[in-house]
Amino acid sequence: MLEAPTRPSRSPLTIWPAVVAVMMGIFAIVTTEILPIGLLTPIASTFGISDGTAGLTMTLPGLLAAVAAPSLTVVTARLDRRFMLCALMLLLAVADFLAAAAPAYWVMMISRALVGLTIGGFWSIGAGLAVRLVRREQAGTATAVIFSAVPLGSVLGVPVGTLIGHLAGWRMAFVVMGLLSLGVFVALLVLLPSLPAGQPTRLSALRDLLGDGGIRLALLATVLIVLAHFGAYTYVTPFLLQVTQVSAGSVTTYLLVYGVAGIAGNFLAGAALSRHPRATSMTAAALLATATALLPVAGGSMAGALTLLVIWGIAYGAVPVCSQTWFARSAPHAPEAASILFTSSFQATLSLGALAGGVVVDHISVAAVMGVAGTLAALTASVLWFSLRRRPPSARPPAP
Repeated sequence: MLEAPTRPSRSPLTIWPAVVAVMMGIFAIVTTEILPIGLLTPIASTFGISDGTAGLTMTLPGLLAAVAAPSLTVVTARLDRRFMLCALMLLLAVADFLAAAAPAYWVMMISRALVGLTIGGFWSIGAGLAVRLVRREQAGTATAVIFSAVPLGSVLGVPVGTLIGHLAGWRMAFVVMGLLSLGVFVALLVLLPSLPAGQPTRLSALRDLLGDGGIRLALLATVLIVLAHFGAYTYVTPFLLQVTQVSAGSVTTYLLVYGVAGIAGNFLAGAALSRHPRATSMTAAALLATATALLPVAGGSMAGALTLLVIWGIAYGAVPVCSQTWFARSAPHAPEAASILFTSSFQATLSLGALAGGVVVDHISVAAVMGVAGTLAALTASVLWFSLRRRPPSARPPAP
């Protein structure tokens, strides 16, 4: 059982700034989590390790987040959610500053472990918080605003972090993120209302959800598409440098274009989900498959790589909102438990994707990992199509 959403009684002038504050919290978390993507090569050079080994900076946070999502949420179930979000944002600031000062790779990994704890706790609470901040009829819009932080992390966070790293060193990028996290902490403290815990989420509630057909299908689709995306996207900077042969400074521009496309994909999916849920999810998977599979073929040219990154950005921009919506609609009686399962599955697979991609990059090539990702994304689209097609409309689970 979960805490019951409370009806907001405050003015819209204070409600929506609170929604934006939560969005900025997720933005800071997402940006910190994926920041090494744009800085992978200089981080590897600093510590004298391979790009594949440096990819562990992406693997560790996701693995810990997958464990932290259920454990932290259950252990702190009776604490005010406002207090939890503020405390987790302070922890993120500590992690960023530790990364900036890391004298050795093992210290960097401690920092990334703290990031993982923050992700697991903040996402599980924040992802489903819209229904407690706004009126029921505005929950969809508020959820889209909160999840716009995911593509914003790509469009602003990673490219700007990469630019800062190029101009002032990769450590300065983490200093900036630490300062941003402190600013978000203040915003959450000032703007969020008290969010007392209601009925606590129990592990039994998570176990019960796994018996639902819609949840199981959501898990399978999430695992496949996130594995495909992060297995490839973690190594997009080495791909652009080695295969497309763009300059280090130009990587920022490519990632910026990708991020803009991601924002478009996020809001396009949000608008299409209510009318065409199945088609939206399958289209996103098919577009991601097309982009990654064609990169080894057409990504050698700057125009080809840029075009495919736009397609990839639109496709992946739709993934988090599709996945979270699927989980939420499959368990309307248990929104926080559904958010926990979403966060755990998403983060665990993110880590596995980065780890598996690193193995492919180190043992085969950075181009090969794109082809593998294309195959997995195509499998995702096929699973969604066959799973939903085989069920009569009355028996189909709620789709994202």
